[in-house]
Amino acid sequence: MTLAELPRRTRGIVDSVQDHGPNDVIARRLRELGFVAGELVEVVTVGPVGAEPILVQVGFTRFALRRSEAARVLLRNEVTRGAA
Repeated sequence: MTLAELPRRTRGIVDSVQDHGPNDVIARRLRELGFVAGELVEVVTVGPVGAEPILVQVGFTRFALRRSEAARVLLRNEVTRGAA
């Protein structure tokens, strides 16, 4: 499952971030922002048009991501319900 597929108000655990080629700037930036293996993430809400952007919480920080960016974040199979 990817972060883009995670339902609202559901927590997931980051498994990895997909690179789309060598020196992938977006994948590197996602890792710098905290999307690293083992980190707990939650989809807080989504935008009104095309469900974009996606508001995601990693730790105590929230980020607005495009669906294409969120689709690069792969999650482990375990997910939990509820707010962080």
